[in-house]
Amino acid sequence: MTTPRVAPGGLRELGPFNYAYARLAARTIGVSDAHIFSTLGRAKGLFRGWLHFSARLMPFGTLPRKDSEMIIIRVAHLRGCEYELDHHKRLGARAGIKGELLAQTLEGPDAGWGDRERSLLRAVDELVTDKDITEPTWSALTRHLTERELIGFVLLVGQYDSLATTIGTLRIQRDERV
Repeated sequence: MTTPRVAPGGLRELGPFNYAYARLAARTIGVSDAHIFSTLGRAKGLFRGWLHFSARLMPFGTLPRKDSEMIIIRVAHLRGCEYELDHHKRLGARAGIKGELLAQTLEGPDAGWGDRERSLLRAVDELVTDKDITEPTWSALTRHLTERELIGFVLLVGQYDSLATTIGTLRIQRDERV
């Protein structure tokens, strides 16, 4: 296990709000410490702004929850971010992404999906690997998403790609179940 570059903080490092949020999240998730929150919480107001932004993408985003979880799981898989995968496999299961659907999500856009899911996953793959979406893939997305949803889609993929970078760079440790 790699040593974290920024250690999770306690009450003194996080401040009362961030500490309370991190503790509540840990209890809700069923872990001893939700390392993502007790680490990023050290950034004080930036953390709270990030929480608001993140929540506006998921769970309160423009896309259905099942689509959002499928997208996040795919990003985490492509980025090799086990921390994100741990959390979103659990959240995804609640939204219906489990068993065969989870396996198909991990396999990718050519795993026997219908046009909507294939289009979403192909666009995720292109954004994560190429940082852009090709015209054919964009055209496929527009058959299924409104302009508002298209914007939300790109922001959601970008957010979780960025979060994978943050988790990896800070060497945030996976959470331990209690």
